Amino acid sequence: MQLSFNKKKSSAIRDSKGDRIFSYFNAVIMTLISLACLYPIWYVLMASFSSTAAINANLGKLLWPQDFSLGAYQMTLKHPLILSGFRNIFLILVFSLPLQMTMTVLCGYFMAAKNVMFKNAIVSFFMFTMFFSGGLIPMYINQRDLGLYNNLWALIIPGALSLFNAIICKSSIDVIPDSLTESAHMDGAGDFRILTQIIVPVIKPTLAVLLLYYGVGLWNNWFNAAIFIQDNDLLPIQNILRGVLLANNQSLNQGTQSADVVNQFAETIKYAAISISTIPILCIYPFLQKYFVKGIMIGSVKG
Repeated sequence: MQLSFNKKKSSAIRDSKGDRIFSYFNAVIMTLISLACLYPIWYVLMASFSSTAAINANLGKLLWPQDFSLGAYQMTLKHPLILSGFRNIFLILVFSLPLQMTMTVLCGYFMAAKNVMFKNAIVSFFMFTMFFSGGLIPMYINQRDLGLYNNLWALIIPGALSLFNAIICKSSIDVIPDSLTESAHMDGAGDFRILTQIIVPVIKPTLAVLLLYYGVGLWNNWFNAAIFIQDNDLLPIQNILRGVLLANNQSLNQGTQSADVVNQFAETIKYAAISISTIPILCIYPFLQKYFVKGIMIGSVKG
């Protein structure tokens, strides 16, 4: 029996009136939430290009710079420790990120491995460190006794591994079919080759997200440097900008600017410092955004 097929295009399924109302309502709500999140960033950016007098005179919304000027950025960047702060944070990123990613992948691969002797006991020990720690004083004494006090390595070595990120990496590895690694073992590949040539390329989106997590964490971290770093020349940029925010008039008046010039940008210097510390991360995110959703969701559902 020969079947005949209708070549006409089937009409698209139309949404009901209730579905359309919900979609419009949802779009309006999400737009308002997005504006509420974006406007503070826009306000800080516009205020950084304004003068203190204009900001004080305009206490309402700020959509465009008032009395446009680059004076706040010029004075902030003239701070003698700004360049050393950027140098230190870039050194921390250069040494920390490869170390953190390597440790995370190795730990995730171990936790995802099967038929490993004493695996449960070792993983339980790992998990114990997530919930309990010695505290700040033992950590300080440990850093001092290891010779890491007042050294950039104090900001690199202790944070070499985040177990939470290793668990994310482990969940991503669990999604990979066992047949893929088993066939590689049968062909004579060792664990190192399987990890570097099979697993790492497959979980690349997850690694991109973890790289973003680690990078943002290192960039925003100022507390450890405030505890373990004594010399101002070794402080990362966040600690320098924090000093600018707390005492901008005194810290920026280095004798090269008159008091009137400093006072002219006393308020907007704070906004310039916030912009300098935020914009680099905002510029990096678009390059990793395509991996973000895929990487954070991989491993959440198996099947």
